[in-house]
Amino acid sequence: MSNKPAKASNTSPSARIDGISDRQALRERARKNIEDGAITDSYSADRKVVIKLLNDALATEYVCVLRYYRHYFMAKGMLADAVKGEFLEHAQQEQAHAGKLAERIVQLGGEPDLNPDTLTARSHAEYKEGSDLRDMVRENLVAERVAIDSYREMINFIGDSDTTTKRILEEILAQEEEHADEFADLLEGWIGE
Repeated sequence: MSNKPAKASNTSPSARIDGISDRQALRERARKNIEDGAITDSYSADRKVVIKLLNDALATEYVCVLRYYRHYFMAKGMLADAVKGEFLEHAQQEQAHAGKLAERIVQLGGEPDLNPDTLTARSHAEYKEGSDLRDMVRENLVAERVAIDSYREMINFIGDSDTTTKRILEEILAQEEEHADEFADLLEGWIGE
């Protein structure tokens, strides 16, 4: 390790860096289209498409919330108490996902589509009631796998054109993967029929 002092940077406060706007340009752009809120000229995604994708994901989350709550209330059998806790926890987490998606839709200048008449039609996952506890676990695993693929596709589609939405989707995807892993473990260790 050297004890020599670090060399001073050759860049002055006014030196231009390729790809980085100067302060004056940033300030001028911020004053244009101020009614667009957080969406500035540097936003490169197609907002209408992103809002549609987010509204479809929002529908999926609400269908999952409803399915989880039904399973929570309908769970019966020897393992019901342990599994019911998973159903309730996942319902609450899916509700939190829905909140994040709805907030992002509004930030993008859209409106969250919470029309109950169209939720299941727009949802990626199905609303399957399940015939018994094991079937409920299986149906939730299937729904989580659907969510994993749909979120991964959205993330890949959006790429770096909307890094905030991408980050939100990545956070949700990570939790959906945890849910799927938990249900896969439950099915693998299932005893009885």
